Amino acid sequence: MLKLLAAVMALVLPTAAFAQAPDQPPIEVMVLGTYHMGNPGQDLHNARIDPVTTPAKQAELDSVAEALARFRPTAVAIERVARNQSDMLDHRYPDFTPADLLTNPDERVQIGYRLAHRVGLERVYAIDEQDREGQPSYFPFEDVQAWAEANGRSPALGAMHEQVATMIGEMETRQRTDTVGGVLRWMNTPESAASGQTFYTALLAFGAGDAQPGAVLNGRWYTRNALIFARLVQAAKPGDRIVIVYGGGHSYWLRQFIQTTPGFRLVEPGDYLPPA
Repeated sequence: MLKLLAAVMALVLPTAAFAQAPDQPPIEVMVLGTYHMGNPGQDLHNARIDPVTTPAKQAELDSVAEALARFRPTAVAIERVARNQSDMLDHRYPDFTPADLLTNPDERVQIGYRLAHRVGLERVYAIDEQDREGQPSYFPFEDVQAWAEANGRSPALGAMHEQVATMIGEMETRQRTDTVGGVLRWMNTPESAASGQTFYTALLAFGAGDAQPGAVLNGRWYTRNALIFARLVQAAKPGDRIVIVYGGGHSYWLRQFIQTTPGFRLVEPGDYLPPA
């Protein structure tokens, strides 16, 4: 019975369940993948980023905000967990002042708040989803490492780490030699978003039989991004133009969700970012 129901849903859902009313304008969403400007060191791989509170970098960030303002966003969404899950509004944004840009290097402030303040927005959404106590991790990389060690695959996993280290080295070099806008443009091409997913798909090779830690990690990473996008779906309004400011590793799935969700339209950052 359940298999029959699943088959019926597969036929019906694409054309019915998620169809937007024909008289409603689409929700346009730009995914701006960013690097972590404040060096929080919380990712599996972390780039060393030069200070962005210097006069030169502030001028470059102003140029980014000026360029993105041409999109005329009606809301900004950032990588933070909302205090109030009923409206997903970021509780810190109302206290923001431009003076914060000279002391707080966090990209949520430097790009997200700067842009929202520049165009006079009241809506900054906090749509992040994080691991919760007592629940399975959304990024169980330790299980992949343990399996690799137990099955003689540590060298292969190490080679993947080296490839990522090379990419991070290029990021560190670019952010020293290029403008902030130029780095963001480089990070946010469709090709860059797709290449960022290759590390995750390569992990599918780490497992055998009933033990599939690489596949489990991919599934939980997908789940985290689905939960992030679900929050945006629930907060967005027809006709919205939303800029999502998020760590670049999330770009692939967020872009996929936008492209495959009726009523949503993906907007390329490269159409608005300053030239390299």
